[in-house]
Amino acid sequence: MAPLTAERQADVRHALVVVLTLNAGATDAIGFLALGGAFTSVMTGNLVLFGISAAHADGGLARHTATAIACFIAGCVIGARLAGTARDTDPVWPRSVTRTLLVQFAIFSVFAISWWFVGGRPHGAAQLALLAANAVGLGIQSSTVQRFGISGLSTTYMTGTLTTLVVRLTSGHRIRDIKGSAQLLIALIAGAVLSGILNRDVPSMVPLLQLASIGGVIVFSTLLTPHRSGVQPSAARYDGARSME
Repeated sequence: MAPLTAERQADVRHALVVVLTLNAGATDAIGFLALGGAFTSVMTGNLVLFGISAAHADGGLARHTATAIACFIAGCVIGARLAGTARDTDPVWPRSVTRTLLVQFAIFSVFAISWWFVGGRPHGAAQLALLAANAVGLGIQSSTVQRFGISGLSTTYMTGTLTTLVVRLTSGHRIRDIKGSAQLLIALIAGAVLSGILNRDVPSMVPLLQLASIGGVIVFSTLLTPHRSGVQPSAARYDGARSME
């Protein structure tokens, strides 16, 4: 198989990032619908919910949102330590990114086994433990993506992506200039839709969406890891890469 060109490597990486974003949407939907009404990556929403829980003396909501926030932070720490920071000599897809996603896959595998053990309808301590596992997983994913060294690129923080898309459209940019951001937003929504349908109709299938998305990214990332070009071509190609925060 002939090596991929730098441009093609950037395209493949973006496609894999889109799949990771789909996973984030699916996992957040699981948390909100089945794990106590807390998100597993939308920490702004969780902070607001935590404030609401304090105003209404809702101990259950406070417990779930605080757990999600703490575990997401822990996941970010783990992801940053394992994936490392961006370097000028990095290939398009550093090997440490794949290795760190394997840790996330292992956590989601534990989540899946536990989910099936409780019949897809967790309650009480099981609900809180599963929420914690998913929050750690998305925290790992969120900080791991930072290894790419692309300013503003995220699979979990979509407010910045939406802001960039709107600003660019308002500023007269062409559709192709916002295509990447639009794909990420669509993937997030699609993941939530699919997860919501599965949770409603076939709860036993819910973890498979997570495992398939992360597993697929791990497998296909092998197309990129062997080719070390020493460049970051996507810094010029990813339309959401600059100043999203």
